[in-house]
Amino acid sequence: MNEAKSPAIGRDIAAALLESLTELVIQAGEAILSVNRSTMKVAGKGDGSPVTEADLAADQIIVEGLGRLAPRVSLLSEERAHLAKPPYKDSFFLIDPLDGTKEFVAGRNEFTVNVALVTHGAPLLGIVGAPALGLIWRGIVGAGAERLTLRDGKVSHAVPIKTRPCPARGAPWTVAVSRSHGDPRTEAFIDARGGATRAVLGSAVKFGRVAEGDVDIYPRLSPTSEWDVAAGAAVVVAAGGKVTDSQGQPLHFGLGREDFLVPEFIAWGDPAAAS
Repeated sequence: MNEAKSPAIGRDIAAALLESLTELVIQAGEAILSVNRSTMKVAGKGDGSPVTEADLAADQIIVEGLGRLAPRVSLLSEERAHLAKPPYKDSFFLIDPLDGTKEFVAGRNEFTVNVALVTHGAPLLGIVGAPALGLIWRGIVGAGAERLTLRDGKVSHAVPIKTRPCPARGAPWTVAVSRSHGDPRTEAFIDARGGATRAVLGSAVKFGRVAEGDVDIYPRLSPTSEWDVAAGAAVVVAAGGKVTDSQGQPLHFGLGREDFLVPEFIAWGDPAAAS
């Protein structure tokens, strides 16, 4: 899609789209769960990361759904990054149809479907669905966040969520860390917070745990892809947190950075801790 024709979407329109976008995430999650992990084919991408039929099925559901819901809004999906036409200066959807493919292939349950709506480079709306856990975290910046519980493919329960204040002086931090992607800079950052407790988690589930106040902070001081970050970042900010680089500066999405990489980020439950 020609990015120049993509409108800038504000909070009101984002709110009007939220339920329909959530339904797309649910449908994509069901498609992922229907794939037999013991017999599926796993292919490798150019960067060495895996892709499966589940990734592709979820991508098709979301992209086709967005084409019906918001045909004038550009989109960028991990599985279609080769079609991207950056920069995306107004609004666009940023999608990871299956975040945590390594977790999925390994038979674990911490994989997610991530859909974000980004406006002027900043995530405005985020939905992170964890189909195997029966959970969805979603939020609109400036309008709050909530956690949905799913049963039989339907929302059975919804509760508002908020991030929590940083620990009192001397108390240990609870830090979300990746099961599959450790790096020395992140480990050094965590070690500087003496006595930190590591919560080992997969995929964008880490953002959800920060947003609902179970975890204080989620640092990743090595490059990751924009589609891994945007939806979770929107949820954390909507829940009262903040997402920055290591210098406390905001992140920007869709501007055409090489390979759509975010060099580093820190998701803070308490915004005051970022200053």
